[in-house]
Amino acid sequence: MPSRSPLRWLWPVFGLVLALAGSVWLLQRDTTARRGAFDTDARIAHRLLSQQAVQHDAILATLVLLQPGGDGAGAEQRLPALYPQVLQVLRRGRGQAWPAAELAAAETASALSGRAVVTQIDTQTGQYTLLRAGEPASYALRIDARRTVPWTEWPLAAEGPARAELVMGGKPWVIQPGRSAAGVMNLQASKRLASESQAFDLRISRGVAWSELPWPGLLLWCTAAGAAAAGLAAWQRQRAAVRRAQELLRLGQVGRLNALGELAAGMAHELNQPLTAVLASTQAARRLLDDEEPDLATARQALIQSAQQARRAADVVSRLRRLVQAPDADAAPQTLGLAVLLRNVLDLMQPQGVQLDLSSLDDAVRVRADPVALEQVLHNLLLNALQALERVPQAQRRLAVSCKAEGTRALLNVQDSGPGFAPETLQRAFEPFFTTRPGGLGLGLSLCDTLVAGMGGSLAAHNREVGGAELVLTLPLATA
Repeated sequence: MPSRSPLRWLWPVFGLVLALAGSVWLLQRDTTARRGAFDTDARIAHRLLSQQAVQHDAILATLVLLQPGGDGAGAEQRLPALYPQVLQVLRRGRGQAWPAAELAAAETASALSGRAVVTQIDTQTGQYTLLRAGEPASYALRIDARRTVPWTEWPLAAEGPARAELVMGGKPWVIQPGRSAAGVMNLQASKRLASESQAFDLRISRGVAWSELPWPGLLLWCTAAGAAAAGLAAWQRQRAAVRRAQELLRLGQVGRLNALGELAAGMAHELNQPLTAVLASTQAARRLLDDEEPDLATARQALIQSAQQARRAADVVSRLRRLVQAPDADAAPQTLGLAVLLRNVLDLMQPQGVQLDLSSLDDAVRVRADPVALEQVLHNLLLNALQALERVPQAQRRLAVSCKAEGTRALLNVQDSGPGFAPETLQRAFEPFFTTRPGGLGLGLSLCDTLVAGMGGSLAAHNREVGGAELVLTLPLATA
């Protein structure tokens, strides 16, 4: 079973990536919608101001054509009452002079071009003069640019964040100040008004503040992404727990079966000799009874039955020994990573409250062994060490496991900070049915020794000088 450590980071990273991807998509969608609305408003604003500029041209063209005032002031002076943006109507009749030289120059330019001309631009007040030459009189309108904005139809909120400017000859003046906002992005639009005489560029800009971002949607999406990652992580942990439980069950079954094999072997060893003696004795008694006269047939039949039962007992013991013999005992060895297998066993056991030191594990060490048997050996060695640590305070519980290659052999050391082996216990550590633990069978280390020997290795136990026990497992290297 692979180690779970990479999966512990997989789901948080997945949740973070999902949250970031969704947030980027939400921000892009919001930006697209906001930019589309801004472009629509800018087009409407441009159309409205262009209509106003064309209207100014039409007013002047009408005045020049109709000459409403003749040689004196007339009806044109009522225009400011009709058009709020027209501050003043100026007229130069035949033989008269303009009050300013700029107006005279503009009249000359208008006569040459045949259209109205803009002059006297005042960026401070946002006012300019639009003049058109005519005969016998020329007319000029003093216009307030801010008043040209039709606020009832204006798409940009007067107190909103959008800023609108008119620019001519590099000279801008503001018709709507807007709110200055240091935001995450700026939207801009610029287009010249549809008037040949008033060649103003309408420039609209808008800053998008941080507070305008779709925070509720982002928060909802990130929460959903986190919940999805947490759900998937819980599902993965549940699957891992099920696999771990199945693996522990398999190891327990293998351990119980191997323990039963040791038990059957011990029983066979202990019972075969008495049963053989019983068989020999009953056969001898049968021969002796053959020479006696009293009820020879009955005695003979009883002894025959005794012999049959003795043979049957021997056969039962033999069959039991064959039945419980460890599975895959003759299986071909495989190349295994010793450190990887050890980590898998530790991952299944999940020791709690123990300072675990695996810094000296060499991942390059590979051995030739039966995977089931070696896994059972490692499980028993670690289990014995953890059970020994239960007899010391939790702050002193330390377990160090190391493996390395020496020549053609692989060495694995399991060191614990427990009480260690008593002298008499150390001499009998690998003896079957010997145990100092209440309720124990005394088959763990004996089984490990048998399995390791079957794989061409060895197992040794001794006490550490600093306290605690050490078990040394030796196995042939795969390269050997």
